[in-house]
Formats: sequence, structure tokens, C-alpha cells
Amino acid sequence: MSGGVAEAGPVFGSRATTRPLFIGTYTDGNGAGKGIGVGTWDPASGQLTAKSVVSVSNPSFLALAPSQRFLYAVDEQAGGRVTALSVSNGALKVLNSQSSKGDGPTHLCVTTDGKHVLAANYDSGSVVVLPVKSDGSLGAATDVAQHKGSGPDPDRQEGPHAHQVLPDCAGAYLHAVDLGTDSVYAYSVSSAGKLKLVHQAKVPAGQGPRHLAFHPNGRFAYIANELGNSVIVAAYDPATGVLTPGQPQTTLTAAPPAGVRNYPGEIVISADGRFVYLSNRGADNAAVFAVGDGGASLKLLANTPVGKNPRHIGLDPTGSFLFSSNQDSATVTSYRVDKATGLLKAVGTPLKSPMPVMTLPL
Repeated sequence: MSGGVAEAGPVFGSRATTRPLFIGTYTDGNGAGKGIGVGTWDPASGQLTAKSVVSVSNPSFLALAPSQRFLYAVDEQAGGRVTALSVSNGALKVLNSQSSKGDGPTHLCVTTDGKHVLAANYDSGSVVVLPVKSDGSLGAATDVAQHKGSGPDPDRQEGPHAHQVLPDCAGAYLHAVDLGTDSVYAYSVSSAGKLKLVHQAKVPAGQGPRHLAFHPNGRFAYIANELGNSVIVAAYDPATGVLTPGQPQTTLTAAPPAGVRNYPGEIVISADGRFVYLSNRGADNAAVFAVGDGGASLKLLANTPVGKNPRHIGLDPTGSFLFSSNQDSATVTSYRVDKATGLLKAVGTPLKSPMPVMTLPL
């Protein structure tokens, strides 16, 4: 790789029987975590094992650099920050932190060239760009894009709330999902770390989009809507960055119990593009969808029970296991993926972890 991050060797030995795993937590409130959990996962069984904790404030979302030599974590609080850490043989070391130039950063990503980190400030409704130095540490912000607008939900959409930012498959455009404005904003990022808005896609009013995932063919995206309890298939033009959302469809095979409202959380797609997985908070399950028509359609197959309040789900790099971070159960649970059917089966013993809200297996 050329540019801001130098290439280096693997982050763990090639003969290792287990692989590294990092867990994001909230460090505020009752039963809170102490920082980033460091552990391992077993590629044969999916079993998770805790090893240590690195003291970092409110690391509720984590992102790995393309080189896998550096990890970045949000510090989700008023006066938000982003922390840079080095990764060596599965161990973490804090390098530095920088202001996110906003409040409540909930998500971040590294550009495909490894030169910049972008973070979504939920409370401020903004997106910040931070340059990556040659040693993996972060420089001061080079740009901030402030979203404007609101939605029909007076409690959750009184203003903009940027919830996620991530690159498309080619890395040409960065997309910021804003729950407050019912929008997905497409940006280009210059070599100097400046943002340029190229498109604003709108979902139906009140859906409250939270996260999206791109199909590996680069022509479709799937949007999880927190307020609308739905998922939307969107066509995508990778040449222009234009996203065209379709209509919402349910994430549940049956209505949740009386008095329980469901809020979709994370959405991920298998590497072969055949299956999409979505976490349902409230119904407390993982929805499994089959992808059809080359990415243009989703068919709900099943809801697999997980722990309470699954804020995040993630697939391991081989696609063999799905890990669910169950915030209110204080557990991370493992599920074997049937690669033929896409269905999930619980395996192993749940890993106890205080306030787990994100799991990143390497």
C-alpha cells in the first residue's frame, strides 16, 4: 500500500490455532465495560475466549486498517474523540486520540487506501475526516460535514443524527447514514482529506436509517431502518455514488410480544453475496435473508434467537461464524453459518463481557 500507512507483516502467527478478537463496550453506566476487550475465537468451533482489556473510553465501535496493523475506536460521548491503537500479535497499544469535532461518535471507518479515518457524530449529526500518519496515529481533523434537516419522529428525528459512515466496494465514495434526516449522504474524499457531497438519497419518511451494507457486486446496498423496523434494498451506481432506495420490508417472521418495539441494529452480508443478516433489538434475534435477482431482492428466511439487545452482529473473515454482541445480556454469542442455506446454529459457550456493543474478529 502506498501513502499514509506502511505495509508490515501479519498481526499474528500463521500457525495460530485461534485468531484475535476485539470487543467494543460502553464504559459509562451500570455494569459498564472497562475498555476494548481482547480475546480469541476458535476457527474450528467458534468458541470465544477473553484475554485482557485495554483501557479506552466508550469504544462502542471499532474499525481495522487495511494493513491490519492499526485499530481505531470511537469514544462515544459529548466532546467525542477517536482513538488510534497499534495491533501486534493480537495485542493492542494506544497510540493517540483526536477530537471527532462533534458529540457522540457512534461509527467509524478507514478509507480503502488507509490514509483517512472518518467518523459519524450521532448527537451532532456530522461526519469528520482524520488523517492517518505513517505510524498509524491520527492527525487533527481536516474536514467536518454538517448534516441538516429533521424527520417526522419528534423524539428521535428532531435534527440530524449521523449513525454510520462507510466506503462503497470500490472505495470511491463514502456513505453516511443519517437516522434523523431519513437520508444517506454520499461523499468523495480528496487526498487532502476534504469532503465533497455528491448525492443525498432519501428513504421513506420516519424510517430512521441506521446502517447499510453493500453487496459485493457493488450495485446494491441494504439499509437497516431503526425506527421503521424494516430493511430496504437500494440500487447503487458505483460510477456516480447515487443510491436509489426501494420500499421497506419487514425484518420479522412474527410480530414481537405485546408492548415490545423492535429496533433493527446492525446489517451484514456474506462474502459471496448470497445472504444478509440483521440484528433485531426488542425481538432479540438475528434475521436471515436470502439475496435474489443478482442483489436486487431479499427474502426473509428465519429469525434466530440471540441474546438481549443485540446491538451488533458480525461475520468472521471466513464467513463460518456469526458473533452477536448482546448489550443487555452482557454476552457475546457464536453461531455457525450453514453456507448452503445461510441459516444459523448456536455453538459454544457464551462469552461473558460487560456491556458488549461490537465484536471484531480478525
